[in-house]
Amino acid sequence: MNKSKRSFFRRRLPPIRSGETINYRNISLLRRFISEQGKILSRRINRLTSKQQRLITVAIKRARISAPSPFLNSESRSSTNY
Repeated sequence: MNKSKRSFFRRRLPPIRSGETINYRNISLLRRFISEQGKILSRRINRLTSKQQRLITVAIKRARISAPSPFLNSESRSSTNY
């Protein structure tokens, strides 16, 4: 294989930075892992470890019940006309 034809891949940043804690009150972190429909995104899409995905899932469910985070994203609701 010719060296000039090798493709280089950009290393992706980790979705959760080292200083961030997974907590149900950290809404800015949790919104990154929720789709526009309000569904929890899969681990494959999020690029999380299984332990991180479990913690994110529990935190999102707690935030939904205690109401800091709604079941649907407010951005998706504001774009539709009622």
